[in-house]
Amino acid sequence: MVIKEKKIIPFFLLYIVLFFITGTTTYAEEATTESGANAYGEFNYRVILPENQYNPEVGYFDLMMTPSQQQTLQIELENASNHEMQIEVSLNGAKTNRNGVIEYGPSDIQDDKSLKFKFTDLVKSEERVTIAPKSKQMLDVTITMPETSYDGLIAGGIKLKQIVKRDESQGGVINEYAYLVGMILRENETPVTVELELNDVYPGLSNYRNAVYVNFSNIEADYLNDMTVDVQVTPKDSEEVLYDTKSAGMRMAPNSLIDFPVTMNGERMVPGDYRANIVVTSGERRWEWTREFTITDEDADKFNGQDVSLVQEKGIDWKLIALLAGIAFLLLLSIFFAVKKVREKGKKKKKNRPSKKK
Repeated sequence: MVIKEKKIIPFFLLYIVLFFITGTTTYAEEATTESGANAYGEFNYRVILPENQYNPEVGYFDLMMTPSQQQTLQIELENASNHEMQIEVSLNGAKTNRNGVIEYGPSDIQDDKSLKFKFTDLVKSEERVTIAPKSKQMLDVTITMPETSYDGLIAGGIKLKQIVKRDESQGGVINEYAYLVGMILRENETPVTVELELNDVYPGLSNYRNAVYVNFSNIEADYLNDMTVDVQVTPKDSEEVLYDTKSAGMRMAPNSLIDFPVTMNGERMVPGDYRANIVVTSGERRWEWTREFTITDEDADKFNGQDVSLVQEKGIDWKLIALLAGIAFLLLLSIFFAVKKVREKGKKKKKNRPSKKK
């Protein structure tokens, strides 16, 4: 039987974030063509800003809309290569990850319960576009606004990713590039005051290491910038600080939640009753909460068993040692009898061999 070895090719997805609300974060260097299009390699695009663009100085969609308004936006896609190209299009609402970074691409982060209008319910587009070689094609993005009016912002992103054929037989590394085009929908300039709300404190794993998570929400439809989170974990009936984490320069998307981790510094999780003291600040705004929580025996056993930084003290497994010793004994016994049998056959043949006459 011939066994064919299957090579696993690592694929790296490089997101080129071409927008931000109060700054720009890029994961790869941006290139810009003379026509003002954003380009990276053979796939380029250009955002066509409509007349109701609220801020014409930015390269993403920032639209002033009205209730029930329907509108079709366009993004020009260019294939600069000599072969046909397919572009995958996905729409995503803005979320906040555990590091306090806003994500406009695909994410497993849940929607916050305060979110009234989902971006993906209002904005639609084709899921895949085919572009002929050395040509351009328009991508239509349709918007249907809610019937009811609202204050604040609805935010999301449009991901444009070139589909690359993967030939595993060639091996190596394939780099894939994706563009993210931001979109903000607003109906007025009424200021919105951001408000935070604590949801839960619970044990878990952060990067496969024991941690305590603080889950809280931005329950209003606006961005929260320059956020600092400071958390201290103590026993329920003591002021002794067991674990603490402080992180600054964070942001939250409108109507989004964050799971903020407080790591246990490689220590074992111990069952018991605890208290989390949480302080969140942004400029002159301040939110302060105290929440008691419990780590059960089941939680501790589960997460300690999954924490990669812990050395599990399992002791000596005598059953395993006995099993291995038994296997070794049987193996040696088999070899002994096999050798003995071969020698006996050899002696028998030699004995039965006729002697030569002189």
